[in-house]
Amino acid sequence: MLETLRQEVFDANLELVRRGLVLYTFGNASAIDRGRGLVVIKPSGVPYETMTAADMVVVDLDGRAVEGDLRPSSDLATHLVLYKAFPAIGGVVHTHSRQATSWAQARREIPCFGTTHADYFYGPVPVTPPLTRDEIESDYEVNTGHVIVRRFRDLDPLAVPAVLVGNHAPFCWGKTVAEAAYMAVVLEEVAAMATQTLIANPNAEPVAQALLDKHYFRKHGATAYYGQK
Repeated sequence: MLETLRQEVFDANLELVRRGLVLYTFGNASAIDRGRGLVVIKPSGVPYETMTAADMVVVDLDGRAVEGDLRPSSDLATHLVLYKAFPAIGGVVHTHSRQATSWAQARREIPCFGTTHADYFYGPVPVTPPLTRDEIESDYEVNTGHVIVRRFRDLDPLAVPAVLVGNHAPFCWGKTVAEAAYMAVVLEEVAAMATQTLIANPNAEPVAQALLDKHYFRKHGATAYYGQK
């Protein structure tokens, strides 16, 4: 099982490279085996060109190394907070992709301007408030996770599977790490579309609720009818 999960995490990290969402050693992906309480995550600072599935690091939910000789991603603590807070997710991806990160740096949520966005996110992609000085200087990565969780106090993390950490960058998640990587790709495209929408019309309004509902629920939930059974 762990070998399979290592391969899935490795593949998700390479997908971020293939899609142009990461540069050099930017970004990371992880997955959780909830039955065993173990997380597999990309190693810190290892170039994608030389990284292998065997390099993926296995830790427990307290961040203690279980398998692997390399140090885990420096964002591990954030991933662990998300896994503990969002029990339905199975994978987490963090990138510094250009378009989504630009919205995070601007500390602006991404409005749902149209149906492409509505197909994947039930409403705007939220942005977190900036961390306080104390939060930055003590347990920074843990507090990054906590600020995300607080922002989702009244949101369903599966209906809105992404967040922009203010002045930082996006985190995405899904039921699997492959799904989390997929959502990171979609988020980047949605962010680019939103930017272009505001250039074309600075007064653009979000999509009507009826259209948001139609597009989101035809792909998600009990009444979904998009795709094949």
